[in-house]
Amino acid sequence: MKLKSYTLSNFKTLKQVERLSKEQIEAIEVVGNVLPFKTNNYVVDELINWEDPENDPMFKLTFPQKGMLSDEHYQAMKIVLNNTSNKDDIKRVANVIRMELNPHPAGQIEHNVPEFNGEKIMGLQHKYRETVLFFPSQGQTCHAYCTFCFRWPQFVGMDEFKFAAKEASLLKDYVKENIGVTDILFTGGDPMIMKAKVFASYVLPLLENDVPNLQTIRIGTKALAYWPYKFISDDDTEELFDLFELIVKKGINLSIMAHFSHPVELETEAVKIAIKRLRSIGVQIRTQSPLLKHINDSPDVWAEMWRKQVNLNCIPYYMFIPRDTGAQEYFALPLEKAWDVFRNAYQRVSGVCRTVRGPSMSCTPGKVQILGISEINNKKVFVLRMLQGRNPDWVAKPFFAEYDPNAIWMDDLRPALGDEKFFFEDELEWLFNEHLTDDEIGRFE
Repeated sequence: MKLKSYTLSNFKTLKQVERLSKEQIEAIEVVGNVLPFKTNNYVVDELINWEDPENDPMFKLTFPQKGMLSDEHYQAMKIVLNNTSNKDDIKRVANVIRMELNPHPAGQIEHNVPEFNGEKIMGLQHKYRETVLFFPSQGQTCHAYCTFCFRWPQFVGMDEFKFAAKEASLLKDYVKENIGVTDILFTGGDPMIMKAKVFASYVLPLLENDVPNLQTIRIGTKALAYWPYKFISDDDTEELFDLFELIVKKGINLSIMAHFSHPVELETEAVKIAIKRLRSIGVQIRTQSPLLKHINDSPDVWAEMWRKQVNLNCIPYYMFIPRDTGAQEYFALPLEKAWDVFRNAYQRVSGVCRTVRGPSMSCTPGKVQILGISEINNKKVFVLRMLQGRNPDWVAKPFFAEYDPNAIWMDDLRPALGDEKFFFEDELEWLFNEHLTDDEIGRFE
């Protein structure tokens, strides 16, 4: 199969569009001018049920829906589209709306971008001691866009918010200098949009030079779900597998961090063949997704998805809470409901599926997991812990938040049991204000 992409400019050429109502087509055009829209022939032909697109999770996962913008934002975009075809005018209104959608949550620019040799490196993020995120410039698009994507600013021309790096040697030098780093996560966008030769230009300097602290290379990708032919029959598939085998033979763990949001993504013959081939050369596949209203907000869906992943020799890894950006209100569930979905799904699978962690919020201080709801001194509280933290010492410490049935994100929570602040807040503020001695800085590296 050859890849064919569909965007706002050509989606009406799809034969399936005739099954959509005028309101649905309008929503795709209005919302798609604010949030990114792109799909492909594999998603359209293999994953979406066109007999009932209005209720199909994969349609909602890839095609913009009216509810993804507030009524105010939707009407503002609709008015400008009805009154002008001037691209600059349309973009101006779109950017005003985008700036109100929290384009870079959790301090990604302010606090995650490291300095190296006296300069900020916009192609790297280094939030946690062991892991560096690398954004190769040629990988800052995807085979198809997820409507929930928290990295949507990468794809809408907001260059001031875009992460991208071109220099392969920079990554090697940075990791070699920061000896606490053991893992590199290639992310985007989607690194598997790149040709194998381009991807190799970033990986080979790591393999050919002495970087003794590097133990794991991760690839964050939706390609297995949206374009498994990348690993089967693309014109550079064999070259890509040669590179993967080289990484594995070097003794470096190679992990595909695969994004699967619904069981249907695991059901085609193509994805099964792709997974089997990757596993056959020693590539590990870990799976993750946000918990999404309208898409997978059911214990049955998650239990089925984890079981299918394990049966295909993948490792369930994370259930995330949708980040506080973009179309969060459309997708987010109350935290109590999210925990209930996770707990009930977890109870329905065997121990080999229970490698999954969640529900987890990737927020400013770290990855905060909801452990449950309990009662202390006759008061209901959320029980939380950090799976990752800006300070490694925060990891695995339980803490408590006041019970709030309407909370959907960490910022909605307040400390419980009479505390004025969560245990990490003073240190976090201190860290961000850079009130640190050289010895203290060492604790975070």
